[in-house]
Amino acid sequence: MTGSYGPPDRFNEEKATYAIRGADAPDLEGGVAAIRNVLKTLPLKPGVYRMHDAKGDVLYVGKARALKNRVGNYVQVERLSKRLQRMVAQTRSMTIVTTNNEAEALLLEAQLIKRYRPAYNVLLRDDKSFPFILLRADHQFPRIQKHRGARRAKGDYYGPFASAGSVNNTLNALQKLFLLRSCTDGFFKTRDRPCLLYQIKRCSAPCVGRIDEAGYAELVSDSKKFLAGKATDVQAKLGAQMEAAAANMDFELAAILRDRLKALTFIQGTQFINAEGVGDADIFALACHEGLIGIEAFFIRGGQNWGHRSFFPAHTADVPEDEVLTQFMAQFYEEVPPARTILIDRVLPDAEVLIEALSEQAGRKVEMTVPQRGVRKRLLDQATRNAKEALERRLAESTTQARLHRELAELFELGDPPDRIEVYDNSHIQGTNALGAMVVAGPEGFRKGQYRKFNIKQAATDDDYAMMREVLTRRFARALEEDPDRDGETWPDLVLLDGGRGQLNAAKAVLEDLGIEDVCLVGVAKGPHHGREGREVFHLMDGRELTLPVNAPLLFYLQRLRDEVHRFAIGAHRAKRAKAIGASPLDEVPGIGPARKKALLMHFGTGRAVRNASLEDLRKAPGVSAAVAQQVYDFYHAK
Repeated sequence: MTGSYGPPDRFNEEKATYAIRGADAPDLEGGVAAIRNVLKTLPLKPGVYRMHDAKGDVLYVGKARALKNRVGNYVQVERLSKRLQRMVAQTRSMTIVTTNNEAEALLLEAQLIKRYRPAYNVLLRDDKSFPFILLRADHQFPRIQKHRGARRAKGDYYGPFASAGSVNNTLNALQKLFLLRSCTDGFFKTRDRPCLLYQIKRCSAPCVGRIDEAGYAELVSDSKKFLAGKATDVQAKLGAQMEAAAANMDFELAAILRDRLKALTFIQGTQFINAEGVGDADIFALACHEGLIGIEAFFIRGGQNWGHRSFFPAHTADVPEDEVLTQFMAQFYEEVPPARTILIDRVLPDAEVLIEALSEQAGRKVEMTVPQRGVRKRLLDQATRNAKEALERRLAESTTQARLHRELAELFELGDPPDRIEVYDNSHIQGTNALGAMVVAGPEGFRKGQYRKFNIKQAATDDDYAMMREVLTRRFARALEEDPDRDGETWPDLVLLDGGRGQLNAAKAVLEDLGIEDVCLVGVAKGPHHGREGREVFHLMDGRELTLPVNAPLLFYLQRLRDEVHRFAIGAHRAKRAKAIGASPLDEVPGIGPARKKALLMHFGTGRAVRNASLEDLRKAPGVSAAVAQQVYDFYHAK
């Protein structure tokens, strides 16, 4: 998808929302009764319904062409699958949202699923944002950069790319090919000589006038043509310029153009595929085996392969494959703009509604087809092969992971293989910017959306044991408050602590104080050689110490868990430290925003001068009212 576009319009859910409460009886009859109570008031209109349990948590989000007919199916219990019967048994209330048409209902359904992540909906498990290339349009010398998140900046967006690696490789090649600047506007304004990127021929140095505005605009125009799929035109133009430079004996310019042509050839060799006539297209293929579903997505823009990614949606048991693909695509395009053409490997029952919804979201017509021959069919076959291979790898990894978790249960004498493993570590530099970190792993791998960091507030930051006590106290006290019956999935089956006997004793004391007796704690201390060649020592709660053979797969897995919490803790600490470096004493003054803080610092020079200023001097600062001056003065001079 290319071009400038803003965030899609969102529905105002409140304008047509009403909730109907049912009984609290925790059984199937109670759920059916609650749904029957809702049915009495439902219209034959399109809309979205949410099912809630007794606590008010969302169990399921669904759409309907006619709400009364669709919700009425749930009271016919004998026709429901076991999965849906369990959902109805937990349902105690519903929330209804009416929409103008079924396409709007589909879009709203995807938004609500992404927001609430219900337990009975098909979920797009990998919901990380996709990277784009942004060619900005808010400067006379536009900057090219990688972009994630909301597309608010003015400019042209090209993407999505499947991964950060693919967009980085493309950016590096584009810099060599078109010599566009990648520096920030602030860096650009302060240059008085070219930076290193100019020396290595990856920037044309517009910051110091090595290229004029017209010449740079030509480079920008060529880059837009290339990203729009017109690489042949750019290649012919560069070739003609190189030959002309050589004919004029300007061999230095000819060498620069030659290097740019090499960069173009590199991109063509790594990204161009045989996709004549396809243009911009997204390709989706689904594979299913042993109850697990994998979906492969290919992104093609202007005949260029911008990568592919494998997805493994959650909560797909007993859900038809067609419905899984429909739900997946609705959620996928909630954050990613649809391509003009979408190629899929099957005819979907709700294809017309999905096309209408995606066209409305994109602001133009979207075509969705199941190709039968030609280039499009070959591309789809390639996606299908990749989907099957990715699913086979996933199943193999799941088997290996399941075996490792069985070995963990045997090693640490757990009742069952752990479903949730939490790993803890602390990070600080001589007690400064101290924080604790928690990573979570399960049978499917790391659950990065459940990682947590804890800013140390009370413990002495030079006391690792006290920091661990504070982190675990906050973690498990909150768990007891939010889920005392352990009905959810937030209680760990195994807790690993980076440290030895001292850290383990500190953690044991915390759990004893909270009255928690059935959580397994293990301290992971480095071996005598302090590295992978040494044997880590595992400290158990009963005082025993265990080691594993140096070539044991289980040891490598436990080391990987420990390394992941190290990585997360150090990254979080680095970010906190960087933020502290840029902090100002004025940040502590309540009611002082960025503009007034800047005005005070520009007037007085330093934070110390602001603190020592008299009330009269504070009132003289530009942009500072008498009330704000009094507030600042009182903050620093209160007795």
